[in-house]
Amino acid sequence: MQPKTSREDWVTPDHVPASLIVDFDFYNPPGVDEDLHRAWRTLRSGPDIVWSPHNGGHWIATRGRDIAAMMADPQHFSNVQVNVPREAQRSIPLGLDPPDHGPFRKLLMPAFLPKAVNLLEEGVRRVAVERIEAIAPRGACEFMSDFARVLPVVVFLDIVKLPQEDREMLQREAEPIFRSKAAEPRARAHAALRDYLAKFMDARAASPGEDLLSQVATAEIDGRPITRDEAMGVAMLLLAGGLDTVASLLGFSAHFLALNPGHRRQLIERPDLMPNAVEELIRRFGIANNVRTVVEDYDYNGVFLKKGDVIQTPSLMAGLDEDFTPNPLEVDFTRPLTEIRHAAFGAGPHTCPGAVLARREIRIFLETWLARMPDFRLKPGTRPAMVSGMTNGVRELWLSWDVAASS
Repeated sequence: MQPKTSREDWVTPDHVPASLIVDFDFYNPPGVDEDLHRAWRTLRSGPDIVWSPHNGGHWIATRGRDIAAMMADPQHFSNVQVNVPREAQRSIPLGLDPPDHGPFRKLLMPAFLPKAVNLLEEGVRRVAVERIEAIAPRGACEFMSDFARVLPVVVFLDIVKLPQEDREMLQREAEPIFRSKAAEPRARAHAALRDYLAKFMDARAASPGEDLLSQVATAEIDGRPITRDEAMGVAMLLLAGGLDTVASLLGFSAHFLALNPGHRRQLIERPDLMPNAVEELIRRFGIANNVRTVVEDYDYNGVFLKKGDVIQTPSLMAGLDEDFTPNPLEVDFTRPLTEIRHAAFGAGPHTCPGAVLARREIRIFLETWLARMPDFRLKPGTRPAMVSGMTNGVRELWLSWDVAASS
């Protein structure tokens, strides 16, 4: 991507060299509907770190080694800012750095360890099968609304014991948090979700049950009771994670498999490749476009980063880095697990606690869907709608199949 000179609406501080400026708006990368991840990967044709003057101006790390290093270095790269454009309000606990972040992570981890996820698997599989058996006789579906946005959210709502009938409303309200480049819609979405959660959190604090929200509402942080604002922040983080990330991964995975019958057949004939397939799909179709804030003036490999600068550390760029994974644009289910390197769930102290559950849900999708509808394709006359933002996603994906073959 060729460097561009500044424009009137661009933000380019004096310390940013012209040679590092790129005309790249990550909310609308060119070619997003053809292959969102390839659209991002055009940045690899330029410097290791570039400056985008869009959305208030920010750096973008384009190499896997730098992305992983920055995620794991809170002394120089703080998690205080979680959005681009910047927001004045700090997110707790996501916006905390070590050691303040640790107690909140410790609070959440038991619910997402392998032992806990194993107990959820039967329910996840049941929901997946029920959805597929309802869809199969139709011969076609809009995959995101009929399956991808149902499975993980039904599971999540069960974990936190929130009403299942609120699923569609919650997803609708949350959409601006992940996709809007404007601060006002994001703020309205945050406020609406906080208002929704507040009545449940207050009730759980007064009369706790066995669910995860009750554990959060009554937790102790460093030997003192968690504050209401802290508990609300943790609940918001859980809600955001449960509503979007896995649904997006399922969407990209289904899109790839619809276009690649050989890969579908390979998984059916060689179920031993399932763990590799899950990891390979996660690597190839990274979701989160995380950001960090520079803690102090810092020369990073010859690039001067000024205190307060925001730098984006997009996980997809690590997954598509040939220095991490040979032939990274190729999806290879026979690739050894040791060769599948990515940062899809982050790195360092903010590694996503829900990674085990996400992997399990993707695997269950592959196993249940392919067992019942092994031959599916993009519905003729339709085109997928993909969207880039703070998280990448599939907005709409129509699939079709032969009903007789799937019965």
